[in-house]
Amino acid sequence: MLRKLFATEDSAVTALLRFVLGVVFFAHGAQKMLGWFGGPGFSGTMGMFTGYLHIPAPLAFLAIAAEFFGGLGLILGFLTRIAAFGIAVNMVVAVVMVHSSNGFFMNWTGTQKGEGFEYHLLALAVTAFLMIRGAGAFSLDRVIATASHTAQPSLAHS
Repeated sequence: MLRKLFATEDSAVTALLRFVLGVVFFAHGAQKMLGWFGGPGFSGTMGMFTGYLHIPAPLAFLAIAAEFFGGLGLILGFLTRIAAFGIAVNMVVAVVMVHSSNGFFMNWTGTQKGEGFEYHLLALAVTAFLMIRGAGAFSLDRVIATASHTAQPSLAHS
């Protein structure tokens, strides 16, 4: 089971896709968790999610954690499939609870009441790819998979 979790090809293209998605979600997660990049921080985000958006507190916490820790996991290529799954669930909840009522398109012209869900569909496509293919090259998952594949248990008794 663990072997399948870490297995991945030595693909630089997959690594690039993973890294870019990781940076995007880490930045959004850092806004929500730490207040970096002009974000509201943890208490501000929890207040907005649970108050204005009516998201239950445990799900609000998981959304913050999925973006922050999932983004970090993707950047490092560590537990990539789990990180991608967390981000995918986060995107599905965001579409269903917030963005579907605003239509498909982002609010480029400022004429809608909110953002549509096109961005979320792109993120879902990338997370699906990463859950299927793994982390790619330059990842801790690949290092772990390669080390566990080449490690041979000692049969000698001392």
